[in-house]
Amino acid sequence: MTSTPSFLVVGESVADIVRTPGRPDVPHPGGSPANVAYGLGRLGHRVALLTQLGADRVGGLIAGHLRSAGVELLADGQTGVRTPTAIVTLGPDGGAGYEFDIHWSLRPMEPPVPAEHVHLGSIAAVLPPGAEAALGLVRRLRPGASVSYDPNVRADLFGDRAEAVARVERCVALSDLVKASDEDLAWLHPGWSERRVAEHWLGLGPALVLVTRGGRGAAAFTARDTVERAAIPATVVDTVGAGDSFMAATLDALAADGLLGAEGRPALGTVGPEALDGLLHHAGRAAAITVSRAGANPPSGAELGLG
Repeated sequence: MTSTPSFLVVGESVADIVRTPGRPDVPHPGGSPANVAYGLGRLGHRVALLTQLGADRVGGLIAGHLRSAGVELLADGQTGVRTPTAIVTLGPDGGAGYEFDIHWSLRPMEPPVPAEHVHLGSIAAVLPPGAEAALGLVRRLRPGASVSYDPNVRADLFGDRAEAVARVERCVALSDLVKASDEDLAWLHPGWSERRVAEHWLGLGPALVLVTRGGRGAAAFTARDTVERAAIPATVVDTVGAGDSFMAATLDALAADGLLGAEGRPALGTVGPEALDGLLHHAGRAAAITVSRAGANPPSGAELGLG
């Protein structure tokens, strides 16, 4: 890839070891930011991923998977790192539980590539020691790029709740767009309504907050409007990567409407209810396709009727 990527994704890649009773463990490429990068590549975007991969079998699996979608892999020059893993246990409803083995130690570095939009997530934005370097990179890139963020809360890795909230909301304050699940909000701000959290976050700086609700659909919040949309019916195989597909499709739709990049940023907060409804529908379709098949397997542009 020689042209300037439209998107730079910063964050972890994880080998998801899917564990199903009575079946052998199966490794799948995963990690929320890596899934978003892969989803953007599948939708035809130029995308680079700044991540950490070890020189091990699962690292090679992830690298090959990402490159198959045209994702450019960037590294900070470290050697001897181990590819993070997660034991993924599937419940009878297809829901996923995670047990992580991850170390994130991104070195402070100059912005590796220019990009119109930077996506930051999720464990890598809060887990020391690499989180500070990731956040510093986003700060340096922000004057020339729009920024999105997905906290994708993993309670067993986020540590003390108050400290985690402070770290998450540093990222929120740097972002133009934040996507979070209803479960994320419930952990970060117990007892708060979705609207209260969204209004709080909008007050920190973002123009748009999206909340996904699994089988109950999603909502979009701006300073002027709230739009809700029911989930698109789907036969659920598993929910792995559904939120990441939603995020990638959201960025795809916003890019198509010229609402990303430093020039598009001012218009993001002016998006009206009709456009927000269309955004939720587009992203919801991507999520519905993803849950209908195993693993973090987002749709292509052709599957979404693009191009």
